[in-house]
Amino acid sequence: MGATARSKLYGAIFFIDLDNFKALNDTRGHDVGDLLLIEVAQRLRAVVREGDTVSRQGGDEFVVMMEYLGAEVDEAAATAKRLGETLLEAINRPINLNGYEYHCKISIGVGLFDQRDTVEELFKRADLALYQAKNAGRNTLRFFDPSMQAAMDLRSALEAELRQALNLKQLQLYYQPQVDAERHVIGAEALLRWQHPRRGLVQPDDFIPLAEDTGLILPIGLWVLETACTLVKSWEDDACTRQLQVAVNVSARQFRQTDFVAQVQRIIEASGANPARLKLELTESLVLEDVDDTIAKMQAIKRLGVNFSMDDFGTGYSSLSYLARLPINQLKIDRSFVRNLLRNSSEEIITRTIITMGRGLAMDVIAEGVETEAQYEFLEAHGCQAFQGYLFSRPLPLEELEEFVRRG
Repeated sequence: MGATARSKLYGAIFFIDLDNFKALNDTRGHDVGDLLLIEVAQRLRAVVREGDTVSRQGGDEFVVMMEYLGAEVDEAAATAKRLGETLLEAINRPINLNGYEYHCKISIGVGLFDQRDTVEELFKRADLALYQAKNAGRNTLRFFDPSMQAAMDLRSALEAELRQALNLKQLQLYYQPQVDAERHVIGAEALLRWQHPRRGLVQPDDFIPLAEDTGLILPIGLWVLETACTLVKSWEDDACTRQLQVAVNVSARQFRQTDFVAQVQRIIEASGANPARLKLELTESLVLEDVDDTIAKMQAIKRLGVNFSMDDFGTGYSSLSYLARLPINQLKIDRSFVRNLLRNSSEEIITRTIITMGRGLAMDVIAEGVETEAQYEFLEAHGCQAFQGYLFSRPLPLEELEEFVRRG
């Protein structure tokens, strides 16, 4: 910082984090992980300029400091961007780890500095930029800018308010109907909404990732399960609703709790709900994260009488051998495939394949995001059994859902 003040030239600091390093350690062992750290350190040192600084802060975190990047901020930013892209390219080349070819990906957060900055401010900005890089899909580079700080301030405010939202009864469940090929309602997916007293209706994408990161998804997820089971029980006395299933999304953090099976059992018993009317939706990435643990938990919950649906199917990296072992009742075709039906032949092929595979494994298949008659007709013609989307109904408050069902 002293040298920057004397030279009046900008410098840059690069916060670097190895993507999915834990997965390598867990699957290949810590000795292989250590080999990767050594190789990354050597590659970083090889591409920086003489006089630049490379450090490992601990774990899989590296910091690179580069000085004398230019007197103007635009010039310095352009130079830093080029240097950051060089770092990305160097690490992205295949790495041989004792005969195992590994493709390492990194996320980089960049903060520019000059004589007006403090070390604390600099590190905070680079850390915020790294957070943005990871949120942008990883294996990328992001710069700090004032809008980033504003976004983080909003995040902090939302976190504080979200902690109170459950107690203040600001969280609500909306329900999107699911229909069969004859367009009869067979169930509904419970979708979380936050009715904020000042911000209005906060979009799920704005608060659910925040709930995941902070652990608030655990009490919220518990409340959703309890609410869904109470609803299932209340529907038993009505001929229009007693056969409907309620689908509930379960987050990875929620599912990985050691007592999750016991939680589900306790909620079902306390509510008196018919477990066959409850369907838990798990994402493909969650299911494949720790297959043996996943299968054990799913089988235990299945013995309670609960059904399972695999959400977002086809967007991850499925292993068909695992799929055959999982006690799945239903595959849900992701909306990204449905959206491009009739416009993209590869999406049509994937969709037809999912339907054929699901039915071959004795699983029901449901498509989400159905918005047009043409999409519905294609899916129905190729054997899809259930549908969900704006063609049939938007997500509805409970009273409107029950009226929708009664209208047939």
